[in-house]
Amino acid sequence: MPPEGSTPAPGDQGEDREGLAAGVVVPGALGGVRLDRAVAMLADLPRSDAGWLVDAGAVRLGSVPATDRSRRLRPGERLALDPDALAALGGSFGPPATAAPVPFTVVHEDAELIVVDKPAGVVVHPGAGNRTGTLAAGLLERYPELALLPEAGAGGTERPGIVHRLDKETSGLMAVARTPAAYRSLAAQLADRTMGRRYLALVLGRVEADRGAVDAPIGRSATARTKMAVTGGGRAARTGYEVRRRFSSPVPATLVECSLETGRTHQIRVHMAAIGHPVLGDRAYGGSRGSVPVPRTMLHAWRLTLRHPGTGEPASFEAVPARDFADALGRFA
Repeated sequence: MPPEGSTPAPGDQGEDREGLAAGVVVPGALGGVRLDRAVAMLADLPRSDAGWLVDAGAVRLGSVPATDRSRRLRPGERLALDPDALAALGGSFGPPATAAPVPFTVVHEDAELIVVDKPAGVVVHPGAGNRTGTLAAGLLERYPELALLPEAGAGGTERPGIVHRLDKETSGLMAVARTPAAYRSLAAQLADRTMGRRYLALVLGRVEADRGAVDAPIGRSATARTKMAVTGGGRAARTGYEVRRRFSSPVPATLVECSLETGRTHQIRVHMAAIGHPVLGDRAYGGSRGSVPVPRTMLHAWRLTLRHPGTGEPASFEAVPARDFADALGRFA
């Protein structure tokens, strides 16, 4: 409820009064959503407070006050709030002006699907020690309608629309759902292993076999709870690999292409370390090598294949490794 004694200007003059918040253009994904629900989401307010703003005439669509809470939005309309009324409730309309932008590249977007290229150093979703600057926050800033998905069971509130993740230091492609139906489709493809994910990894040592697979269960490490390990009590996990290039200097190393047949936490990192070839730069699993400085774990998700959640047609996406990966690779011969 609003603070006692707070009374917003009703804004019933039929024109935007001076100081009215500029507002946002209603995106396609919010078409058909109730006005009070959309205001609650966009202004980061409880739905009861959003309803109060509507009732008080502090919400406008275009230049006209909107006082019907159940009014359904139409894509392309401009939704604006009275800034004084919003301030009285402690809300903030749209992304905070002081929020640092979250870097990521959109490889593809349509009404059902977003495919992004996540840079190394960006955490996918909030967690211990990582509450801001996440990919999830950047996606919500660019696609605010994603915040509605958890209500329909399409991801948690801290990872709306996100069906899989990459580690902080791993770069590359991720698929994000824009609708509940798309989320269910992508999640099912992960579960039945029809979504293809291929990675490039620069690993220490000379991998002798041109191709192979690591089939070993992965579970939580018994000695370090933040790490994973090959363990008899773990979940089934299988990683295929194929050698792309072998190097002899400055230390023996191999560029391999890995394919995930399952999706366990740290799977490639754990499996490659288990066969004696940890990913270069991976300090958690033995890939640190002081004589070969690299900026991060040398792992990049370069190719993603799936069935489009809207059309059912096969779709394929690729992203070349970032400059830091290419520069590090260029030091080897």
